[in-house]
Amino acid sequence: MKAAYIRELFDRYVIGNYRRCGVVFVRGEGCYLWDAEGRRYLDLLPGLGVGALGHCHPRVVAAIKEQAERLIHVHNNYYWESQGLLARELVKRAFPGKVFFCNSGAEAMEAAIKLARRHGWKEGRTELISLENCFHGRTYGALSATSQAKFHAGFEPLVPGFRYVPFGDLDALAKAAGHRTAAIILEPVQGEGGIFPLTGDYLRGARKIADSVGALVIYDECQSGLGRTGDWFAYQTLGGPEPDIMALAKPLGGGLPAGAIIAKERVAAAFVPGTHGSTFGGNPMACAAGLAAIEAIEKDRLLDNVRAMTPVLGYGLRRLKEKHAGRIVALRQCGLMAAVDLNGPSVGVVERCRELGLLVNSTHDITVRFLPAMIVTREQIEEGLAVFDKALETTR
Repeated sequence: MKAAYIRELFDRYVIGNYRRCGVVFVRGEGCYLWDAEGRRYLDLLPGLGVGALGHCHPRVVAAIKEQAERLIHVHNNYYWESQGLLARELVKRAFPGKVFFCNSGAEAMEAAIKLARRHGWKEGRTELISLENCFHGRTYGALSATSQAKFHAGFEPLVPGFRYVPFGDLDALAKAAGHRTAAIILEPVQGEGGIFPLTGDYLRGARKIADSVGALVIYDECQSGLGRTGDWFAYQTLGGPEPDIMALAKPLGGGLPAGAIIAKERVAAAFVPGTHGSTFGGNPMACAAGLAAIEAIEKDRLLDNVRAMTPVLGYGLRRLKEKHAGRIVALRQCGLMAAVDLNGPSVGVVERCRELGLLVNSTHDITVRFLPAMIVTREQIEEGLAVFDKALETTR
C-alpha cells in the first residue's frame, strides 16, 4: 500500500490518541528501520524500549515461526511448556519466587498493586507509596501510582490510597510509611520521567523503611530490566537489595506483547485461584519469544556489549555537552539508558533528527531520550551522535 493511503486509513479509522509523525515503516532489521519510500533510519529508541534486541532478531523470529506451527494460544487453565520454562529462567536471573504473566507493563503494575493489597488487606494495609516524577502506566491502578499530574488530567477520580513522596528523599519516605502501607513502589531508573537512576543507598534505605513498618517493596523494571543497564536488572547494577515484587515488560517478549511480575513465594501465595488472571498472559507465542530473547542475550554476550557500549555513549554525549554548552544543560545515564536535557523544548530537535535519519524521542518537554538496543555497535552510536550533533546545530 502507498504511505499516503495508510495514513488516510489511520486518520479515518484509528482513534487519534497518539501524535504520529508522517513516517510509515514497513521493515526492521537490527538497529535500523525502513519506511515505505525505502529510506533507512537508525533507531536508537526501538519500540520505546521494547526492542532491546533490535528489530526482528533472528533467534526470536525463528522461535515465533516454530511456535506458530505448533500452538498459538491455550488458556491458563491448562499447562504448556514455554510458560513454565520462561518462569524458571526469569526467577533464576532475579530472585527466588514465582511468576505471573500478562501482556504489558501497565498490566504488570496492575498485578503488582493488586498482589500487594491482597497480601496486606487483612491487616488493613491498602496504601501504596510511589515517587514524584514516576511513571507506571495508563490503566487506572498504574495511573494512580503515577505521580505526574499531566497524565491524570481528565481521568479523575483516580483509585484512592496512593501517596507520592519526593524522588531520592529517604526522610520523606520514612515519614510517609506506616502501618497502613502495603508497598513502596520504585523505579530503579525512572524511564519516562527522563532517565533518573536511584542510588544503591536509596534502594537499601527504602528496603529498611519498608521492613520497619511491615510493607513490601515493588520494583518497576518494565523499562530498565532484562539487560539494558549491563546486568539482568537495574537494581543489580545499582547495588540495591531484592524487592518483594518486580514488574517486567517491554523487552520481555522479544518484540511481542508480554509482561510479568516476579514475587517472593510468601507474597505470591496471596494470589489464589480466582483472585487475578489474564486471558492472553503467558501465551505460548509470547513465552517462546521470551525464551529466545533470553537465549540471545546470553549466547550473543549482550550484557558484555551493553557494558562496553555504555562508556561509548556516555563519552559521546559528554563531548556534545561541551560543544553545545548552554544548549545542553544536563546529561543522565545508566547503561544504555540516557537522557539529554536542553535549555528549551526538545521536540524540534527530535523532529530534525528524524529528518536526518535518526530515531530518538522527546520526554518531559525538554529531554531527548536514547534507549539503543543491546546489539548496538560503536559505529552506530557514533553515527547517531553525529546526527544528533547536526540536529542541535540546525535547530533553535
